Amino acid sequence: MSSSTDISWLFEQNKAWADKVKQVDPDFFANLADQQHPELLWIGCSDSRVPANQITGLPPGEVFVHRNIANVVVPSDLNCLSVIQFAVEVLGVRHIIVCGHYGCGGVAASMEDKDHGLIDNWLHHIRDVHRLHAEELDAITDKTERQNRLCELNVIEQTANVCNTTIIKNAWAQGRELAVHGIVYSIQNGILKDLLVRTGPGD
Repeated sequence: MSSSTDISWLFEQNKAWADKVKQVDPDFFANLADQQHPELLWIGCSDSRVPANQITGLPPGEVFVHRNIANVVVPSDLNCLSVIQFAVEVLGVRHIIVCGHYGCGGVAASMEDKDHGLIDNWLHHIRDVHRLHAEELDAITDKTERQNRLCELNVIEQTANVCNTTIIKNAWAQGRELAVHGIVYSIQNGILKDLLVRTGPGD
């Protein structure tokens, strides 16, 4: 990859990819341009090593995606809430997935006792998760294991935040078939781990 300001390599790779796709399925882009019908909304981390479509083996058009640092869902984030509303009310997705990953830099930064600048305003949401589960986390002596457990707990709490939005509550009240999943991805082996699923207010 070139280190200069030139990104011609990006367009070359794009053309090669598009040509390869059309060789396999000549109508792929024509069908894709018609409209999207994803069944999944993926709320994941911005980490470049955790691309939703690639790790699930799904082609373009199958996953509606929202990503941010450490896959956080908070009531003040209109970007995330707008994505959830569009996915549920317009696209009619049947599954919402909150996906974290082990070795998350955002989670690791939230555990550090130092100033990270602007991003600290975002990391405090993860620190809230840490405080909520402090007794369990403080009992884990190994730093990596403690960080990995916080990654899992963060997914669980963010999944709960999704379920607590009026968007999801209203969908369930209307009898919508909608499941909210919490999963975590291992960069070390490429495998997804299922943590929990909720299909209604009683779960």
